[in-house]
Amino acid sequence: MTEAVLAAPPRASSAKPPSSTKPPRHRPTAREKSRGRRDARGAWTLLAPSVIILAVMVGYPAVLMVVQSFSDYSIKNKVQGTLGNFVGLDNYIEVFTQSDFPIVLVRSLGLMVAMTVLIVLFGVLVAVLMTRLSRAWRITVSVGLLLAWAMPALAATTVWGWIFDTQYGVVNWALNTITGTSDWTNHSWLLNPWSFFMVLTIIVVWQGVPFVAFTTFAALGQVPGEVLEAASLDGATGFARFRLIVFPYLRSVLTVIVVLQVIWNLRIFTQVYALQSRGGLVSETNVLGTYLFRQGPGEFGITSAIGVVMVVLLLAMSWGYVRTTLKEEEL
Repeated sequence: MTEAVLAAPPRASSAKPPSSTKPPRHRPTAREKSRGRRDARGAWTLLAPSVIILAVMVGYPAVLMVVQSFSDYSIKNKVQGTLGNFVGLDNYIEVFTQSDFPIVLVRSLGLMVAMTVLIVLFGVLVAVLMTRLSRAWRITVSVGLLLAWAMPALAATTVWGWIFDTQYGVVNWALNTITGTSDWTNHSWLLNPWSFFMVLTIIVVWQGVPFVAFTTFAALGQVPGEVLEAASLDGATGFARFRLIVFPYLRSVLTVIVVLQVIWNLRIFTQVYALQSRGGLVSETNVLGTYLFRQGPGEFGITSAIGVVMVVLLLAMSWGYVRTTLKEEEL
């Protein structure tokens, strides 16, 4: 009997294996809740001045611009202290169908693309060159870049205006000397829209390259030297090393640079306005900034509609960068 019992196979146990249970959630104590509320009040107290300034300086004008873009608010309403009449989308329809805004928009986008490409390209090339220079030459180049970057836009435009001056410009004198003729005497670079935009591009690129060069040069210092040395020993060319090793380290920095340059180059004003004052044809050289400035006096509804379109356009162009940044923060 005992042997039979011992030889019998063991019965399956009806008890279920213990299920994996989550650890109990920590419930904050009253002291921890009080400390959290105190920290939150302290943070909001420190942020309050900045939030108030942003609300007054940015929020109120933005809301007022959006409201006025749907009304016929004009100088008459401003003088009388009355509100404009609600006109719906009439201002936006007029902007796109009965004005030069579409042409100015296309012109501004084309200039923005050309300037951004040139600024980023030359800025990266200068940064790479600075890594190959000796200490003395690197300091010299850095000082030159700082001088170009620190010069106010109006002062830089004035200087370049003298360089391309019709009668006393260095460019006309140099071209006459090179060609051995007087064909460039009294040649105006600002009357023709194409040469006008060439001069404008030179000025903007000249002042935009230092920012890209310094930022990229700082980012190049984060690239491991041993990785580049190993790639060089493996026979990788200079372009291959930059494309496969250096560029991945610079991608996030270059993304920020491109977004900032797109925004800055799309809302240029000072350089265009100063060159127009020296002889440029306003109707054929307007960009978004100067076109908005030169709208009819007191037409606040139309002007506000143009401003809203510009803001939406800039937000749409920078949305990709903002979305990528938010995803990185979530990770």
